[in-house]
Amino acid sequence: MNSPSWPVELADGDVVLRPIRLRDQRVWREVNRRNRDWLRPWEATVPPPTPGGPITHRPTYRQMVRHLRSEANAGRMLPFVIEYQGRLVGQLTVAGITWGSMCSGHVGYWVDQAVAGRGVMPTAVALVVDHCFRTVGLHRIEVCIRPENAPSRRVVEKLGFREEGLRPRYLHIDGAWRDHLVFALTAEEVPEGLLARWHRARQKQAHAKSTGADPSKPAHPGK
Repeated sequence: MNSPSWPVELADGDVVLRPIRLRDQRVWREVNRRNRDWLRPWEATVPPPTPGGPITHRPTYRQMVRHLRSEANAGRMLPFVIEYQGRLVGQLTVAGITWGSMCSGHVGYWVDQAVAGRGVMPTAVALVVDHCFRTVGLHRIEVCIRPENAPSRRVVEKLGFREEGLRPRYLHIDGAWRDHLVFALTAEEVPEGLLARWHRARQKQAHAKSTGADPSKPAHPGK
């Protein structure tokens, strides 16, 4: 049964978030193949099986999409692909959606290196955070990032996420258990919307660049 929160398409300018589809397979695989070296250090991997434990394998694309759809239909996940100027350039998933006294979820994402630095991912994250707070009804969104992942950390820093601390050996990434930093926002911290805040930050940066001013300093010191 459809609801206002899913399935949904979110857009801001050239950036569009839409549900992942089985027919995206060819393009999705091509983008992943071209970005193998760029993505591998940050990708989740399957840990070796423990004695007597189950043996798990990395899912195929079709298995992945069917799992994401099932979780979305159950209200536990929002699985998007990211389009920029009409072509697929990445993926963003809100997972671990929990209700009750928590009303929380966490965001994971990746983007084509060819469009990195153009504001695509901060815009995508801002779109989905606003959707989660205003339409889905969540209260808190968190993003967990390896300390070494500078590009991903810049995304949350640009958007003003709070750094909450370190989770040692939190996820199995690139063949080993890796530490992650936790960044979070609650709905009360962005009453005007995260996308609106991001737009203001970009306008301030653009103005500072055009005038040669330092965007971290007030335009008229002392006033």
